[in-house]
Amino acid sequence: MKLQTATRLGLYAILELARDPNRTLSAAELGERFGVSTHSLAKVLGTLSAAGFVQGGRGASGGYRFTGNRRRITLMDIVALFEPAPGRRAKEPGEDTEIGSALQRVLTEIDEIAEATLRSVSLETMLRRPN
Repeated sequence: MKLQTATRLGLYAILELARDPNRTLSAAELGERFGVSTHSLAKVLGTLSAAGFVQGGRGASGGYRFTGNRRRITLMDIVALFEPAPGRRAKEPGEDTEIGSALQRVLTEIDEIAEATLRSVSLETMLRRPN
């Protein structure tokens, strides 16, 4: 499973914000930490906010803070916000051939294993892992 850039940024941002739910960080601060533009990160933070995982504020004291439950939110909850649902991706060239179909079954199985793993890892688990 290859994750889109927005998905990876979503994971980075949610984990950084969940480290200290009382802390507020601006899109610029987060962007600087991850080496990405504020514009790219603002879209991702908007998606996380719409899902109810973070809350954004405007003005001098504005920024984003984590509002979810670290024990209940899994990595897959975040990935699902940015990645197409299984069966919703565009067909690739060669998929309709006998060999392509066989290969697709293997790749689908790999994706299912990755998804099961992402569903089993909470934000809390990630934040407790040693560096």
